[in-house]
Amino acid sequence: MKIGLGLYREQLNPDNYQFAVQAGATHVVAHLTNYFAGKDPKIDSGDAGGWGDCSGDRLWSFEELSGLVADVRASGLDVAAIENFSPKFWSDILLDGPERASQMEGLKQLIRDAGRAGIPCIGYNFSLAGVYGWTRGPYARGGAESVGFGVPGSTAPDPDAPIPDGMVWNMRYRPPVAGAAAISVSPTDLWDRLTRFLQDIVPVAEEAGVVLGAHPDDPPAEELRGTARLVNRVEKYDRLMDIVDSPSNGLELCLGSLQEMPGGDIYDHVRRFARSGRVGYIHFRNVRGRMPHYVETFVDEGDIDMAEIVRILRDENYQGVMVPDHTPAMTCGASWHAGKAFALGYMRALVQNAEALGPSRSQPISLAPQ
Repeated sequence: MKIGLGLYREQLNPDNYQFAVQAGATHVVAHLTNYFAGKDPKIDSGDAGGWGDCSGDRLWSFEELSGLVADVRASGLDVAAIENFSPKFWSDILLDGPERASQMEGLKQLIRDAGRAGIPCIGYNFSLAGVYGWTRGPYARGGAESVGFGVPGSTAPDPDAPIPDGMVWNMRYRPPVAGAAAISVSPTDLWDRLTRFLQDIVPVAEEAGVVLGAHPDDPPAEELRGTARLVNRVEKYDRLMDIVDSPSNGLELCLGSLQEMPGGDIYDHVRRFARSGRVGYIHFRNVRGRMPHYVETFVDEGDIDMAEIVRILRDENYQGVMVPDHTPAMTCGASWHAGKAFALGYMRALVQNAEALGPSRSQPISLAPQ
């Protein structure tokens, strides 16, 4: 098992690479999309008007991707993955619009370039509404700021608010057209679009040596903003993998999202998915509660026994990367760094403990919250 750190575009710099090394990480998951371009994420993350504007984004080039890999390696790390396409790159793939064919060619080139640059995985979320409906509040231990869904007494964005024209994944990819109908999609149509996407793109990913990692829905609602959701139950991950049976058709396994879903035992699911060999990388985060009411917590205080998760991954010989995700902000002058350092240290201790004991030795004391 390897430990990584997810970094947003504005965080991809030598100082944060050095921080990652100091905290025990060996890999980086890079977000190249600037989600809040021109906006303040603290203010606008739940705004029905959208996060940022990606309408000027250009397809990432081989030079940009190879430069990222070189910079990261110069700091003693490796790039484990790129997470998320810019909505500008594939809006009509999601919407089945007139530019679908040209956008598919662009994504195929992007995947070829990523493979040539030495990037082994690209995480994606096939969703129109994207991440939406959260509230921020003092939901984690000691009043640390985190996010939640359906928190009693909170004022959240309306989950039925229509998606404005010119937006997808909560970002604006082009100016709106006056009088255009609100965006909507049925489950049948969304699965059909995903099927066509995977049938077109997975053979290219195989040739490039790249794994496509599908993120589950967050929040895993049945419907959001008038659009169907895709992987909002664990068994739908199996349906997605069955569309194209290939090691390049993989999973971005988000533990928090799986735990938020109704029904099932997360430990059995993690064991099964790890055994499949199709996990691109893991979002290592914890939550308390399930749909329709949950909050995100520190990694050691939620409903998931994270020590048991690591033991399962060890037993299934998982050799991939785990990154902390949606870490609560700690009250100090460097709240993001403090939260990530806590999570990375905890993860590193779990891995060292599990690997030292090994599958044949007696079980260690659980580090689950009491």
